[in-house]
Amino acid sequence: MTERSTNLDRLAGVVILAGGASRRMRTAKAMLTLPSGEQLLDYHVRHASKLQIPILVADNGRGFQTGLDVHLEKTNSPIIHIADYGADVDSNEHDGQITTGGALVAIESAFQTLSDLNDSGISKNVQASWLLVISCDSLIPATDLWQKLQCEISLAADKKVICLKDDSHLYPLLGLYQLSIEPDLKAYIDNGQRRVMQFIQPLVQAVPFSKEWQNLTNFNTPEDFKRACAALSK
Repeated sequence: MTERSTNLDRLAGVVILAGGASRRMRTAKAMLTLPSGEQLLDYHVRHASKLQIPILVADNGRGFQTGLDVHLEKTNSPIIHIADYGADVDSNEHDGQITTGGALVAIESAFQTLSDLNDSGISKNVQASWLLVISCDSLIPATDLWQKLQCEISLAADKKVICLKDDSHLYPLLGLYQLSIEPDLKAYIDNGQRRVMQFIQPLVQAVPFSKEWQNLTNFNTPEDFKRACAALSK
């Protein structure tokens, strides 16, 4: 327990990426309903709250709410809804079309929000140096993801991004991002760049995950989501 608590001291916050257009899913992934009746965003917030760190919901100005907001806002896991870095929120509303600048602008916003929390004294853990990133195309709980990835922090001391991989894919939006890369990320975005893989390539340490997680990730269609729910129940 002491070792786990020490490791948790390194974690500054978790950002849940919930602002994608989800065109192939035909509905916002964050609002998908699990067989238990729980919405996907609530599922991720509930698991993230167990880490007792700020929870940042990057919903691209879509105003998604979670039934856990009221219960967690005064705990060590406050829920903070954040806009994408550089986003014009009003532009997302024209003609009902959802536009997005991609995952990196959400991660940059999360970095800046955590910095503001430290500056304001709201965050008590000034030594924390990592952000946990979770995308809403996965059913891997935040607690399990953290336990899988945090073991690599000391083993890959020269790496600034630690994320999952399987036999053929890297999952950069299921990972840990070191807060120290914020200036470089901001400069990359300000230069008009948005490609995640291009940015993280020199920084990343990949962590293989078990076969049981294979069907819990990367769902983009209703059929994919059904398979993920079936795998979750096993």
